[in-house]
Amino acid sequence: MKRKQGNHRSTEGPRDPDKTGNFYEDVFAVVKLIPRGRVTSYGAIAKYLGTKMSSRMVGWALSGSQLSPNRIPAHRVVNRNGVLTGKAHFGTPTRMQELLEKEKIKVEDDTVVDFKKLFWDPAVELRID
Repeated sequence: MKRKQGNHRSTEGPRDPDKTGNFYEDVFAVVKLIPRGRVTSYGAIAKYLGTKMSSRMVGWALSGSQLSPNRIPAHRVVNRNGVLTGKAHFGTPTRMQELLEKEKIKVEDDTVVDFKKLFWDPAVELRID
């Protein structure tokens, strides 16, 4: 994603994941912007990227993010209910939860406690004024 100071959206506008190989890169760029101690959802990222119905593709992108040479904080992305549905991609069954708890995010029964309070919406937080 191209960035300008104070402008966190792509200068090219939303992308169709079927027409570009950069969808994963765009997902990674958004995920890198999620602040420590906050979480977002696969669907919120898809909607922000202009591909509202592509939340599963966001999940697929993040499932391989551990292979990226850049650090992608994929543990901050959960499903729309705050459930740690991507935990299988973190090496051990508890690693995703451990990473969240390291950031003072409480998790019970594989679900983020206070999910609505901790939710970071890229469409709001990265809004162009």
